[in-house]
Amino acid sequence: MNIKQSITELIGHTPLLELNGLIKALDLDAHIIVKLEYFNVNMSSKDRAALRIIEDAEKSGELTYDDVVVETTSGNTGISLAAICAAKGYNFLAYMQDGVTKERYRTINAFGYKTISFSELESVKKAMAENGGSFMAGLNALKADLRSQDGIFYTDQCFNMSNPAVHRDTTGPEIWEDTDGEVDIIVGSVGTGGTISGVGQYIKKKNQLVEIVAVEPDEDAMPHPDYPNRSVIDGIERISDVADNEIPGTVDFSVIDRIVSVSAEDAYQAARCAARKDGVLLGSSSGAALHAAIEIAKREENRGKRIVVIAPDTGLRYLSTNLYGR
Repeated sequence: MNIKQSITELIGHTPLLELNGLIKALDLDAHIIVKLEYFNVNMSSKDRAALRIIEDAEKSGELTYDDVVVETTSGNTGISLAAICAAKGYNFLAYMQDGVTKERYRTINAFGYKTISFSELESVKKAMAENGGSFMAGLNALKADLRSQDGIFYTDQCFNMSNPAVHRDTTGPEIWEDTDGEVDIIVGSVGTGGTISGVGQYIKKKNQLVEIVAVEPDEDAMPHPDYPNRSVIDGIERISDVADNEIPGTVDFSVIDRIVSVSAEDAYQAARCAARKDGVLLGSSSGAALHAAIEIAKREENRGKRIVVIAPDTGLRYLSTNLYGR
């Protein structure tokens, strides 16, 4: 029999899919292949990091069943941690970035856990307001608050090295093995930077010539308290033209060859194209990475090359937004 005993056994080994409909519709001469991380049990790449962070903390003794697991999140990491904590019997609390989709709040609540919005925390609101709405500024203020509290295991996804490690150990090898090592360019959006960094660390050891491209939102695609109705790319952050203390410690610039900025509308259009031409429903951060890959594929020097796009989550978490229309 092949019967799984825990959701933790359903994480990883996600498929690669060539977007033949999109390639044909856009008349591209390169291969665009998506790594569909929504095949993880909680439908995002964050399942990998969440499980590794919890298991590494268990092994080290840093986490005990008396602790409350806490994370600051734009949604997907919180969802993954909530599910894993439910399966393992831990208490969990998520501090949520404002402006994320209601589906994310409701999913965490469905696992039986509480969510607190950043806007409910005066110290976080003040830090973000003083730094142009920066999520990292709010995160740093909240971390300072959490350090003063006992009985908390703060997973700290933006600085926890278990995050890139799991992608170095699993996501990178999966891409390499499923392409038989025949991959030219890998494109991934930057939330914590753990995925693209860990993948890059593995792939660069296999072949230094593989180009690793990190995708960030342009300035107008970032959430901002002064523009609450703007279209944004959820869950990813800028890593260029920002202060060092606003860059996640899990970003490994040594394996990133290029950073590409993408607008919200371009990200949305790419996601819509994948949905309508290939039946693949992607989130906005996946759309951003896909748009970058499409632009790369249009270049003459990339004719015939194999471009792998890491698609971190599903479009099902964005149906309440204008990503796929109202």
